[in-house]
Amino acid sequence: MSITPLAASSAFAALIWWLVPLAGVIGALVYVVWISRFKKKFEKGTSRSVNQFERFQNSFRNDEPKN
Repeated sequence: MSITPLAASSAFAALIWWLVPLAGVIGALVYVVWISRFKKKFEKGTSRSVNQFERFQNSFRNDEPKN
């Protein structure tokens, strides 16, 4: 019992039509979980880093030396 090339090709096409949406749904679920669980932790680190950089920039803008 052999599979014709046309049948193998249509089976592969059907598999692709199932895998692409499945990958999209899994990717969306991972993104939602990441946003809901890890975004706040990431934002804390980012805002802390931004604040440190702003202080660094402001240290060059101040003309008067600090006591």
